Amino acid sequence: MQTGPTPTGRPHPATLEEPLQRLIEARHHAPFEVLGRHETTTGRAVVRAFLPAAESVRIQGTEHALKRVPGTDLFVWEGPAEAVQGHYQLAWEDRRGETHVRTDPYTFAPQLGDFDLHLFGEGRHWHAYRFMGAHERTFDGVRGFHFAVWAPSASRVSVVGDFNDWDGRTHPMRVRGSSGVWELFIPELEPGAFYKFELRDQSGNVHVKIDPYANAYQQRPDTAGILLAPSDFAWNDASWISRREQQNWQQSPLSVYEVHLGSWQRDADGGFLNYRDLARRLADYCLELGFSHVELLPITEHPLDASWGYQTTGYFAPTARFGSPDDFRWFVDHLHQRGIGVLLDWVPAHFPRDATALARYDGTALYEHADPRQGEHKDWGTLIFNYGRREVKNFLLSSALYWLNEFHIDGLRVDAVASMLYLDYSRADGEWIPNKYGGNENLDAVDFLRQLNTVTHEQHPGTLMIAEESTAWPQVSRPTYLGGLGFSMKWNMGWMHDTLAYLEKDPIYRHFHHDLLTFGLLYAFTENFVLPFSHDEVVHGKRSMLDKMPGDAWQKFASLRLLYSFMFTYPGKKLLFQGCEFAQGREWDFDADAEWELLERAQHRGVQQIVADLNQLYRRLPALHEVDFDSSGFEWIDCHDSSQSVLSYLRKSADGREIVACAFNFTPVPRENYRIGVPRAGFYREAVNSDAGLYGGSNIGNQGGVHSEPLAWMGRPHSIPMALPPLAGVIMVLEPDTETAAGNRAEAADGTDASASPADSASPAGSDAPEAGEG
Repeated sequence: MQTGPTPTGRPHPATLEEPLQRLIEARHHAPFEVLGRHETTTGRAVVRAFLPAAESVRIQGTEHALKRVPGTDLFVWEGPAEAVQGHYQLAWEDRRGETHVRTDPYTFAPQLGDFDLHLFGEGRHWHAYRFMGAHERTFDGVRGFHFAVWAPSASRVSVVGDFNDWDGRTHPMRVRGSSGVWELFIPELEPGAFYKFELRDQSGNVHVKIDPYANAYQQRPDTAGILLAPSDFAWNDASWISRREQQNWQQSPLSVYEVHLGSWQRDADGGFLNYRDLARRLADYCLELGFSHVELLPITEHPLDASWGYQTTGYFAPTARFGSPDDFRWFVDHLHQRGIGVLLDWVPAHFPRDATALARYDGTALYEHADPRQGEHKDWGTLIFNYGRREVKNFLLSSALYWLNEFHIDGLRVDAVASMLYLDYSRADGEWIPNKYGGNENLDAVDFLRQLNTVTHEQHPGTLMIAEESTAWPQVSRPTYLGGLGFSMKWNMGWMHDTLAYLEKDPIYRHFHHDLLTFGLLYAFTENFVLPFSHDEVVHGKRSMLDKMPGDAWQKFASLRLLYSFMFTYPGKKLLFQGCEFAQGREWDFDADAEWELLERAQHRGVQQIVADLNQLYRRLPALHEVDFDSSGFEWIDCHDSSQSVLSYLRKSADGREIVACAFNFTPVPRENYRIGVPRAGFYREAVNSDAGLYGGSNIGNQGGVHSEPLAWMGRPHSIPMALPPLAGVIMVLEPDTETAAGNRAEAADGTDASASPADSASPAGSDAPEAGEG
């Protein structure tokens, strides 16, 4: 692809007027002052056109020929003013003898409205993508494409593309006052053409850049934008959107399957699948396994596969790797029609240094901070957005709303929030600049995140904003009017790290680290948490989920089934990364599909089956999802049995009627007649036993369930003796006997089974309270 001016071999004459000289040398900041039709003081008209590819030029429909200015590609006609009016067309013959007819772009008035530019300048235009970038438009009956780009420090900006031989002299743009926005309407351009912007900075250097607002790009390694006709995609998900707006998501099951589209499944030749093929396969698979949502690693356009999408260059374009924007619309629509939500990983924390993208866009630090102590992520080799600049904030807010508006996305998982919140994130002393109060909080980023969450929730009720935030920043998922950041939920990184740290230990040592499992309940209800076993935990030498587990093969699989049983009953919404659901053996490889061949082995099918069964149980029982963010839905049975590495607790529905008793044995030693206290009499049906033979376990169980006994235990009026298998979790659901149901309803009404304190739920032996662990 050729970029920059095309040499003509014609020397520029020294006697040319200065404005014309600047135009020919692509230095003129106001091309409309020279090009197009202008009336002279004597009442005549002058028409000028710069056409490097032309040999001869005339005004279409007339005999008026434009004369070449000697030694240049500038053509001029002068004559009676009434001879040329309105949006005339130029007809020119190129060096191959081919004739071209185009309406002169320089006959059109500015098209951007002052109100839009004003809102954009204030950082309050939520739909800036509707006028920034390239859009097919019809002005005064003439169809073409309108271009707009923000480059306040540029001295000249041009549209370049395959329609003008990538020559920056051909289509220079006009700047709109002090807004820094440049625009140009080019008639008769057709969808499918490739384009970029060529910018001349204040030092005279020329840069060829992508359109930050482009809706489609070439597939990497090429980076040009693609002109698109307006989408006529017919959505069929109105009932899904209506349900989304009306449901209480906090009390609904949310089980997320995290997917990297480039490596989930590929075609027979190892190539990428189209969005439509992926949609069909993913919908079938998620329904089979019971996931309620898919979460896509970033599909915003990015040049480097190895970045997994996290080094985004196209904030308004689905990656061309898997098809067109309408293909992606079909993807979302199909999943919605099958009852599956779509979440998108979105990256406003940083962007790559690629010379063709956002970095030093107009020759200055435009989207980023100029000072590297504020503007660089050394760990990632990327640049940090300047959240204090209104137009930058507008760019990001508009991007978030673009995906919710145009693609019906159900929510955004916001990447690397911690890196946005702290000025000293991953920086040593002297490598960062304190805020105006002397603190390390990035006040501009905080304001941006609050506005992001406020606007998205107002504009799209029922959508979810989820923070990947790994620190103790308070109230991440609390409303902004209470001082919070306003996110719907936050990933529970502390629970994830503590739980994996515990499970990775040899069972013989686990009793020394019991607090790793219990500490999380001290803060479990301070935020609305998602429990994530994500892509980040199965790369860079961290090993696969299966390979993290200690012991022989049997113990590894048993421990993984135990871990998932623990996760699906623990308070919080759920997330599993692709391959984890069937115990992939190797680490995740972004450049190859998942190890689906492992499902030919019974142990891997067993892990997949228990994930499906846990998903179904989780979605079916309100006790497991209805009260995830409040302590009233959880109650310890016994959190102190560290000597045997056993945990037990209750999950309860909002009305208190549904009771689920969960017990977990984190050692390979079976526990016969392990007694736990329960609040009500009845039959406790064994709903899931991770040691079942169906899953590849040793099949030690409770033969369908256990009747409670009127033996007080652990401070409760009833108890059940259980067979607790090795390295296993057992989930028991209360199904009251007819004769005890009335009494249990009375107990629930009296509050007899109200949540007990840790002291009340201690075992009969009276263990000491656990020590605080690492969160």
